[in-house]
Amino acid sequence: MAYINSYKDPNGNDFMNTLAFLPVSREEMLSRDWYYYDFLLITGDAYIDHPSFGAAIISRVLEAQGYRVAILAQPPYRNASAIKAMGKPRYAALVTAGNLDSMVAHYTAAKKPRSEDFYSPGKKTKLRPDRATTVYTKLVKEAFPDLPIIIGGLEASLRRFAHYDYWDDCVRHPILFESGADLLIYGMGESAIIEVARKLSSKSAMHTITDIRGTAYIAQNAEICSFPSVACASFEQVSTDKKEYARAAMIQFDEHDPTRGRAVIQRCDGQYMIVNPPTKPLFEKELDSVYGLPYTREVHPMYDRAGGVPAIDEVRFSVIHNRGCFGACNFCALAFHQGRIVSSRSHESVMKEVQAFVGHHEFKGYVHDVGGPTANFRRPSCKKQQKNGICKNKRCLSPEPCKEVDADHTDYLTLLRKLRNIPGIKKVFIRSGIRFDFLMLDKSKEFFAELVKHHISGQLKVAPEHCISKVLGYMDKPKNSAYERFSEKYKQLNLKYGKEQFLVPYLISSHPGSTVSDAIALAEYLNKQKRQPEQVQDFYPTPGTLSTCMYHTGIDPRTMESVYIPHTTREKMIQRALLQWKRPENRAIVSRALREADRGDLIGYGKQCLIRPEKRAKKG
Repeated sequence: MAYINSYKDPNGNDFMNTLAFLPVSREEMLSRDWYYYDFLLITGDAYIDHPSFGAAIISRVLEAQGYRVAILAQPPYRNASAIKAMGKPRYAALVTAGNLDSMVAHYTAAKKPRSEDFYSPGKKTKLRPDRATTVYTKLVKEAFPDLPIIIGGLEASLRRFAHYDYWDDCVRHPILFESGADLLIYGMGESAIIEVARKLSSKSAMHTITDIRGTAYIAQNAEICSFPSVACASFEQVSTDKKEYARAAMIQFDEHDPTRGRAVIQRCDGQYMIVNPPTKPLFEKELDSVYGLPYTREVHPMYDRAGGVPAIDEVRFSVIHNRGCFGACNFCALAFHQGRIVSSRSHESVMKEVQAFVGHHEFKGYVHDVGGPTANFRRPSCKKQQKNGICKNKRCLSPEPCKEVDADHTDYLTLLRKLRNIPGIKKVFIRSGIRFDFLMLDKSKEFFAELVKHHISGQLKVAPEHCISKVLGYMDKPKNSAYERFSEKYKQLNLKYGKEQFLVPYLISSHPGSTVSDAIALAEYLNKQKRQPEQVQDFYPTPGTLSTCMYHTGIDPRTMESVYIPHTTREKMIQRALLQWKRPENRAIVSRALREADRGDLIGYGKQCLIRPEKRAKKG
């Protein structure tokens, strides 16, 4: 790694600047003899040059194409002075809120401010604004009024259509209309950003860039669309008619397919939001190329005095080996962002990345994770997907697995074996979520055995989410019997190999369709299983998911039938407390809820009881 001399930043602070990072200030650009640069990338996260962060990937991809890219991370957002100080780039500003939607980063499911931000130096909060993509875009327009602005990242991706916003409890405009940006890149944007950069560098006008997959733009005339298209209900319709919102959400979900998907057009304020079909998944060599770029895999040294950036800790010695998820849970944003077609890196690419860990001064021999959106997916779920795309109105794994699903884990197992044999590697763990129902379809059983023997660091994360079939159906999760079979087999294998390793089941309370009675039934089930979950997540209605559509409309968009929604703060509190009934702070809530539901049989001293009767104060 090459270094240059330390210098003082505009605030008079000394810090070491390394040439291995991209420049983060005008001074750094000048120190490299950059008297011009091509793209300014503004991000709501601290600058971490690691392929787990979208800003790092996009900037390195552009750099590999010969463009000069500067990073402006978490700029002050009261005025445009920090942006002006960078100087105007030749082609465009690229704006992202970061790895998370900024509202999710700032607020809990109860809409309370979070006390920490792991994507900021020293976990400090408020270093990025609410609705960061829109705020940053407007600041760029103030600084450089005629500069093209391209937005991307998760926040922009999930808000590309008119969308229900949980924090304002209303339907908001597509984010291009709110922000005033010129173009939106959604999903995994490497292919799209390269095409956009080539057009801009060849002097194409911004308004003519309308034919690139994975992009969205505003047009005066819908006929400008370059792809076969379908219209969904307008902003005006979906903001006033919940049935139209549900129908539009289903169209948007169905067309999010790189093979059979069409462009989706949504009228808004007398103009048209045109969302082109998704980009094609990167082939193995293309993915290898992206992950083989010269990332430092470190936090920029300007954060050293602030205590670093905690988000690096879990990923510094982890590897992403795949993309996409055909699990397609209704509450998960992945299906609407990365998509449902799985693609993977080569063994050689993953091994090369892990081999580089060995020379790191902090590496202790433990690879923390070889995973991704779902760790045990390595390719499309069936051969038909590669030619025809994802089946419309059908899911691969729920409520029952499709007969066409190929659950062979041989390739993933072979990769893990190779990694275990690298000199200097003591253990290779899997900490990303395992899709347990998919694992149980693997007839060879070798992977499950080696998972238990070699790849669990004390506990394994799985996500049954609930046990009631009706609720699981609204989540688009497999029936609970699949989890029970998995749990029993996991227990047997741990006994067989002399292991004491735990399952950590993730559960969601107050999901659309879940009643207090369902929460009580789940608590009973967990009690019989002798499990007290450590982690329970209140359903969080994030933009773009089908579950969020249900929450807002009270309609299941797949069937257009009504669905029960636990809306009140009190009911959400009750459902969450029921799933953690042993906690002292929850006992009074649980006792009251059980009595109100006429389930006093669960209050007592029997094995089936959740809590004991409240002690009465002695007289006198």
